[in-house]
Amino acid sequence: MSAVIYATTTTRILRQLRTDHRTVVMIVLVPSLLMTLLYFMYQNVPTGPGGVSLFDRIAVTMLGILPFVVMFLVTSIAMQRERSSGTLERLLTTPLTKLDLLAGYGSAFSLAAAVQAGLACVVAFWLLDVTSAGSVLWVLVVAVLVAVLGVSLGLLCSAFARTEFQAVQFMPVIVIPQFLLCGLLVARDDLPDWLRWISNVLPLSYAVEALQEITVNPGVTGVMVRDLVVVAAFAAAALALGAATLRRRTP
Repeated sequence: MSAVIYATTTTRILRQLRTDHRTVVMIVLVPSLLMTLLYFMYQNVPTGPGGVSLFDRIAVTMLGILPFVVMFLVTSIAMQRERSSGTLERLLTTPLTKLDLLAGYGSAFSLAAAVQAGLACVVAFWLLDVTSAGSVLWVLVVAVLVAVLGVSLGLLCSAFARTEFQAVQFMPVIVIPQFLLCGLLVARDDLPDWLRWISNVLPLSYAVEALQEITVNPGVTGVMVRDLVVVAAFAAAALALGAATLRRRTP
């Protein structure tokens, strides 16, 4: 990688993103709007044991899941658009390498993800009165890291797609199984053994576990640190695999 080329690529992608107003709105506002929708969905649901509402029990976890889903979708389509338009082919005739390109995409969309996660946390904790035993700052860190994971997986999947429609088709294969098995709907310990083993190799499971640790523990725990390392490792591995498998030409 070249630091200069990487920085130039990141800047170019940020400028492109700034002019795409619909994508900016989707990245920045959709998680916050969906959190607000969840709040009103559960507004009249009776409070459970201990005086904790159902919304409060799932809200912190959703602060990680929603950015993951949105960033996966947006990134995979954006990268595929770069390939199908011929821009990628022209760029790779320059000293730009595949890793420079994907790292630039990862950095640009990760900055957007940080804005997204920050706004979602502000809406959740200050407007919707979500509470957690741990620090809001740690929730923000996890939310950004999970969004970066979504960016990396989106870039990886775009390498195997020939059209934007095919990029979207990866969502039910990559995202939905992780959502179902991450421990939000059913505790991972209550899953059948074979599903628990699958859950153990899915990165979103560790992100959800880290957020659950923050929800109930006022301090940093060993489990939370381990989970963050695992999620970061998955994100880095996905980015590296994306660079290794990205085809120069789109048939």
